[in-house]
Amino acid sequence: MSVIKTRFWPAFAALWIWAGSPADLGFAREAAVHGHEAHWSYEGETGPDRWGDLKGEFELCKKGKGQSPVDLAGGAESRLDSLEFAYKDSPLRIVNNGHTVQVNYEPGSSVKIGGREYRLAQFHFHAPSEHWAAGKAFDMELHLVHKNDKGELAVVGVFIKKGKTHSALEKIWGHLPDEVDKEAVVKTVSINARDLLPAAGTRFSYSGSLTTPPCSEGVSWHVLSTPVEVSGEQIEAFKKRVHFNARPVNPLNQRKVLLGK
Repeated sequence: MSVIKTRFWPAFAALWIWAGSPADLGFAREAAVHGHEAHWSYEGETGPDRWGDLKGEFELCKKGKGQSPVDLAGGAESRLDSLEFAYKDSPLRIVNNGHTVQVNYEPGSSVKIGGREYRLAQFHFHAPSEHWAAGKAFDMELHLVHKNDKGELAVVGVFIKKGKTHSALEKIWGHLPDEVDKEAVVKTVSINARDLLPAAGTRFSYSGSLTTPPCSEGVSWHVLSTPVEVSGEQIEAFKKRVHFNARPVNPLNQRKVLLGK
């Protein structure tokens, strides 16, 4: 298994994208560029340990007790609510906002968690992974961000490790934009987010937060335990544009991580 045993915070660490809050996900393309005025980063005076001091709205980043990401080690085996994906094809809408590579998804796709429907808004990537598995980070992590009619968020995480070329990802990577903050709409390319999921396996579930400011809590996290493989070249293509965009792990603070199917 290709993992990164320790996490470093190099000087070239990059910013990430704000994925939205339970009150305002920015369900469509608006979310792609939100957060620039906040001037937060992954290093130095604007790094993760200072996020809570940068702006009043970011207070949870410092004081919150239900923050993400976390180390998923020791998940208690449990019978979990069903996780049913209903992802449809979508034309490729991709943006490099200087923080991450994000794909904005066409309306109509969703996931049902215990019968509750959450609509897929977008997915994006982190390198290295933000969640850990038994003290180790993977090469990358995919986050699929969903929102229900009450404004509640559910995020499905997928670990990514170095291996063979991933054909579905290659369709996306073939249109990685170098220009920042300009969404590219590639109508000739159709993608399906389901193609980025592992074939089968268990998942970790817990209650957490956004992993970027404003660090809003109450996010339902579902991290699939089986990683998908992408090539070293595909990993480097992402890092060339984004470099480093992973928040350190946070304490569980009495929260339970459940493991099941």
